[in-house]
Amino acid sequence: MGPHPAVAAIRLAVRRALHDILNDHRTTTGAPEPSEQPLYDRPSSPVVLVACSGGADSMALASALAFEAPKLGIRPGGITVDHGLQPGSDLRADEVALRLREMGLDPVDSVAVTVGREGGPEAAARDARYAALDAAAARHGAAAVLLGHTRDDQAETVLLGLARGSGIRSLSGMAAVSGADGRYRRPFLQLDRQTARKACMVQSLPVWDDPHNADPAYTRSRLRHEGLPALEKALGKGVVEALARTAQLSRDDADALDSWAGQAENSVRDAAGLLECAKLYALPPAVRRRVLRRAAIAAGAPAGSLFARHIEEVDRLITGWRGQGAINLPGKVVAQRQGGRLVIRQG
Repeated sequence: MGPHPAVAAIRLAVRRALHDILNDHRTTTGAPEPSEQPLYDRPSSPVVLVACSGGADSMALASALAFEAPKLGIRPGGITVDHGLQPGSDLRADEVALRLREMGLDPVDSVAVTVGREGGPEAAARDARYAALDAAAARHGAAAVLLGHTRDDQAETVLLGLARGSGIRSLSGMAAVSGADGRYRRPFLQLDRQTARKACMVQSLPVWDDPHNADPAYTRSRLRHEGLPALEKALGKGVVEALARTAQLSRDDADALDSWAGQAENSVRDAAGLLECAKLYALPPAVRRRVLRRAAIAAGAPAGSLFARHIEEVDRLITGWRGQGAINLPGKVVAQRQGGRLVIRQG
């Protein structure tokens, strides 16, 4: 008798992700084919970490990693991050780390971080968490870090992007592979949250429900408990699946436009490397705005602080030129039109 369907689904998703990680690892390092690979407990084996909060999604992911990794010659490890935002969070992190070790994961880290205030509480916590994950991956030489984001998380991310009016890239949600050198992998983007919870239940895995996930002070929490249920009530079931499909279609379109913009960028610069306004004007708006965004980031504007409204203001220097002055962008970057050229530089 095989495993419960929910357990089988999460293991299959993780197995596919691990195969992709191994392929990438072999391409990068020249490691041997699977039949020649050393046992997973040898130092030369690739390490794959799971980021685990103790919630159902990440506990299901950790259990699947512990089951699948040794069969593929991979050393499974884990990291849990203590954000210090609740009383007893340090004890909770230690408990999660203990559970990971009991699953057979090694190495396992429990890392405390300090959450700042920049960008709001959710963004600040996310920045602190990813900094800790990056450091852990570097410390252990990890080939990848698995994240437990599900199809439900993807749907919420798409709606948040839609609400911000940030364009098609925001609608593309979270990528299955992201980060430096494809460090972050999200095997569960095609699985719903209930599948992960069911997998934990049938395996008797203890699950911790973060009270922040139900706190209406947080935008994502309100969306999860009020916004999405209201949409499903109004539009019927299938909203989450439809939003996840929208994310993938939007990502494909955004990737194509980004590629086009990358190819077009050199063609709109003069011999001195300055952007020529007439050539920019001739580009399709979606491509032109991407060229402008790339130029602003290259000049020092932080990508996370550069919003659609900033690019629209710069774009008006091309499409609605009436002698207006310089445009101030995040990161003390200034864009201005000079003699038919668009100059974007540190102010």
